[in-house]
Amino acid sequence: MKKLLVATTNPAKLAEYRLLLGDVALEVISLSDVAITEAPEETGETFAENAMLKARFYFARAGIATLADDGGLEVDALDGAPGVRSHRWLGENGIDASDRELAEEVVRRMRGVPVERRSARIRAAVALVYREDGAVRESLAEAAIEGVIAERVHPEIRRGFPYRAVLWLPERGCYLGELGEKEEARISQRRKALEGLRGELERLAKN
Repeated sequence: MKKLLVATTNPAKLAEYRLLLGDVALEVISLSDVAITEAPEETGETFAENAMLKARFYFARAGIATLADDGGLEVDALDGAPGVRSHRWLGENGIDASDRELAEEVVRRMRGVPVERRSARIRAAVALVYREDGAVRESLAEAAIEGVIAERVHPEIRRGFPYRAVLWLPERGCYLGELGEKEEARISQRRKALEGLRGELERLAKN
């Protein structure tokens, strides 16, 4: 079975990808499996740029098909913030901010904003880099889960996913983070983005 490197250091995200790719005949491996501890500087101005930057970086080091993503929360009333800085949002040292601090800051900044202006989404860009017929090929797909920012942070925050505790899904009457693992994976932005890459992933598995 061919291997697919999922380039993330987030265990929960790796587990989600294993679930999402369970029907594709590829062995999903992690960065620790290939002993890569380096990380690229995420200098892109968009999720798509950062996703491709990471996929190229890890493909060059591992030499096997590599999947990488970038994503975060976009709040319309905050001009798209935190956006590409979702995990480094709270200033120069924001990368050390806790999941709860990030979630609570969103709610704080949205205080007093009427419901009709609380639209937001969690977006993901997923990049795939692999070698086929001697040539390096690259693909990218994006998707998002639409919702609104809740007036308070959900009491439980899943580690590594702070913004799922503030995105309210009106059509379901719950927070994104309240969905069970399988249901969340079924509607997730990463699953939707992977659909755009599914043909190549299946071809990669067969060749």
